[in-house]
Amino acid sequence: MKHSINHRWTQMDKDIQCKIGVHPCSSVAMQKSPKRPNRKFLYFLPLLLLAGCGFPSLLITPVPNTTLLREERIAAGSGGKIVVIEVEGMILNARTGGLLQPQENMVSLFAQQLDKAQADPAVKAVVLRINSPGGTVTASDTMYRRVQKFRRESGKPVVASAQDVAASGAYYIACASDYFVVHPTSVVGSIGVIFNTVNLEGTLAKLGLKAETIKSGPYKDMGSPFRAIKEDERELMQEMVDDYYARFVAVVTENRKDVSDLKTATDGRVVTGDAAVKLGLADQAGSLEDAIDVARQMSGSPKASIILYKRPYGYSGSIYANAPTQGPSPTVLHVELPEMKELLPLGFYYLWTP
Repeated sequence: MKHSINHRWTQMDKDIQCKIGVHPCSSVAMQKSPKRPNRKFLYFLPLLLLAGCGFPSLLITPVPNTTLLREERIAAGSGGKIVVIEVEGMILNARTGGLLQPQENMVSLFAQQLDKAQADPAVKAVVLRINSPGGTVTASDTMYRRVQKFRRESGKPVVASAQDVAASGAYYIACASDYFVVHPTSVVGSIGVIFNTVNLEGTLAKLGLKAETIKSGPYKDMGSPFRAIKEDERELMQEMVDDYYARFVAVVTENRKDVSDLKTATDGRVVTGDAAVKLGLADQAGSLEDAIDVARQMSGSPKASIILYKRPYGYSGSIYANAPTQGPSPTVLHVELPEMKELLPLGFYYLWTP
């Protein structure tokens, strides 16, 4: 009896040690029944990495996190500097960009670059490198006025240079320059205003849906996509479009004194760079290098170096900016996504929309 109890006790002790992993049988058991990796974890691993839950070893390139504009020299020279400032993409007074990398407010950055160029006595002129179909009425007008202010207060010349497109609001901004150079194949013009909306009332009805609006006045939801525009509302919207259009035409006539056919030039059409010069909408057909040479001549700095103002991440220091964009975390895998065309919010635009 005593032997039987001892034997059973010894066997129970071995079983317990085996389960907790201190008995040699544990290693044998593990060899016989290896655990498979959790496949669910493998499925979620890419999402965890993109969300910043990866490991420090995944950092590919360290990027400086700074709120200061950095001067980059792209062509050496002497006797001063020419600053190239970009007007690129949709002109909006808002932050834009992709899912993982929000971009800077264009109006904010533009204002800061002009302020920096104005404050630097070594800067002799500014070249606006324009490649944009335009944007909102107010953002375009704000940037136009900033160029005027820069010219008036600094006395430094501004030369605009059209690349692929300098249409509508982008052309509006170019009108503030002292001289406008367009590439022979640039798309130029689209002088006018556009307001787009859609009528989803029929589509919603097919889905068994109906929009209900509680409003303080009869015109509070004017332009709503959930119903058709009434005739009196259309008249009010047309009055606003006409007012913005008259403002655009006034900018053209004030700054482009040699427009040969104002009616043709301002009917909304786009033309090539060569045709724009013939119409008087631009001063010269040429490249960006030609525009830089013009800036050197106008500023009396024939050997001036060419610089850009850049800032990888973050922004501050302008009344047009709001919340700062955060720099990359040491555990974040930086991924560049192709730019996606956004649906434009309702509003009035100086915009070429083919």
